[in-house]
Amino acid sequence: MSIEKAIKTTAPMEPRNKAVINVLYTSRYLEATATHFKENDLTMQQYNVLRILRGQKGKPANVMTVQERMIDRSSNTTRLIDKLVKKSLVKRQVCQQNRRKIELFITSEGMELLSSLDPIIEHHNKEITQHLTAKELETLNLLLDKMRNNDKHL
Repeated sequence: MSIEKAIKTTAPMEPRNKAVINVLYTSRYLEATATHFKENDLTMQQYNVLRILRGQKGKPANVMTVQERMIDRSSNTTRLIDKLVKKSLVKRQVCQQNRRKIELFITSEGMELLSSLDPIIEHHNKEITQHLTAKELETLNLLLDKMRNNDKHL
């Protein structure tokens, strides 16, 4: 469905405005289809923190490391981590070498949750992109990267 039909407009849109509206609308669409997070008492941002910590492969991370790698950088990272600690999905500990530093680790429960979500997410992503060829996916990724190239607004 075209973006014009989706937002029910009959007025022609300038291509730049149309592109930005289309990206924003598609982003909200993708978020709305991610019901598997709610089913597991997670937000997309909490899931993102867990994936970041899993990517550390057992090495500690700190809040700044997590914040820098977040998809949604406007999130309150400390609050997200606090909630994940309460759910026993993340462990927080004081660094042995620097007592002022707090280290973050994903717990075995967090790893199990991600492992159970991995095939669901993979299926979801495959379903959403099923009408795109490999070349179109490559082009889409290149165009989105190019669009973000001017990151002074982030």
